[in-house]
Amino acid sequence: MHDTVLTTVTAPLSSGRRRWSAMRWLATAFFGGALVFAAAAVLVGDVFFLRLATEALIFGGLALSVDLLLGRTGLLPLGQALFFGLGAYVSALVLKEWSASFWIALGITVLTSTAAGLVGGVIAIRAKGVYFALISFGLAQVVSKVVYNTRELGASDGIIGVPGAVIAPGLTSASPAGFFLMVLACMAAVYLGLRYLMDTPFGRLLDAIRTNEHRVAFLGFDPWRYKLGAFVLAAVIAGGSGALYPMLRGFVSPELMFFEVSGSAVINVIVGGTGTLIGPLYGSSLLTGLRSVLGSYTAHHQIVIGVLFVVVVILMPRGLVGYGAPVLQRWLDARHGSRHAKEVA
Repeated sequence: MHDTVLTTVTAPLSSGRRRWSAMRWLATAFFGGALVFAAAAVLVGDVFFLRLATEALIFGGLALSVDLLLGRTGLLPLGQALFFGLGAYVSALVLKEWSASFWIALGITVLTSTAAGLVGGVIAIRAKGVYFALISFGLAQVVSKVVYNTRELGASDGIIGVPGAVIAPGLTSASPAGFFLMVLACMAAVYLGLRYLMDTPFGRLLDAIRTNEHRVAFLGFDPWRYKLGAFVLAAVIAGGSGALYPMLRGFVSPELMFFEVSGSAVINVIVGGTGTLIGPLYGSSLLTGLRSVLGSYTAHHQIVIGVLFVVVVILMPRGLVGYGAPVLQRWLDARHGSRHAKEVA
C-alpha cells in the first residue's frame, strides 16, 4: 500500500495524459456538442431549451464541486447546496442593490464563498466518512433555515426581480444565446482548471488521500491541509455556479440550499461517473433534460429518476462516463495500433 500511495503522488504527468485521452475526447464531444446545440437553437429561434440547457450547465458546476470532494478526495458532501445557495443570494443582492455588472457579482461571490468554505471546512473536515456527510448536511440545514426565516432576505419567498447582469457592452444575461455561451465558457474553464489541477502534485495527493489517508500522513504530508484546500475550492466552484442562477432565472429562494439540491448533485455525479470530472456535466445535462421532459407528462417524474439511478448504480457502478471511457480508450488504442502498424509496413 505504501508503494501504491507513493506511486500515486509521484506518477509522471505523461502517464496521466496518456490515461485520460479518452476523457479528453469525451470532454471535447461535450463542449463541441453544446456549441452545435446553441447554433441550432439560434437558427430555429428556440428560447426554452436554450435556457434549460443553461440551467443544466449551472447545476453541472455544482456537480463538479461535488465530484472534486467525492470522486477525488473521498469526502461525501450532503450539504453542497449551502454554497450554491449562498452564491445565488450574494449574486442576487449585488445585482439588485449595488451593481448590475456580471464580473462584480461573480467576484464578490467568489470571495464570499472562499470565506464560507474556510469556515465550513474547518468545522466539517475534522470528521470522516458518514460523520463528514452528516456535518455538511447539518450546516446546510442550519443556514437554509436561517435564510428561510430572515425577512430581510425575502424569507420563504426569496429575492425576486433580480435584474439581468451586464457581461459586456451590448451583452447581458437576458440574451439566451449569449448567456448560454458565457456559462459554457465558465464551465469549460472550471473543467480545464480542475483537469490541470488533478495532474499536479496537489491533485495526486488528493487521490492518495482518497486511497489511504494514513499512508499519506506517513509520507510526511498533512492530509488535513489538502482536504481543507479541496473543500474551499469546491465551495468556490459551487458558489460561483450559484451566482449564475439569479442571472438566468431572475430570482432566488431558500430551496436552493435544501437537501434536494445537494442530493440531485450527488445523483448527477454518480450517474455521470464519479471521479471523471466530465461525467458530472453529462449527468447534469441528462437528468435536467429528463426531469423537464418527464415533468411535462407526470408529476411523479422523480420515480423515473430514482429507477434510472438504481439501474445505473447496479449495472454501471462507475457511471455512464466511467463505464464508457475504458471502452472508448480500447477502441482508440486499437485504432492507433492499427495505424502505427500500417505506417511501419
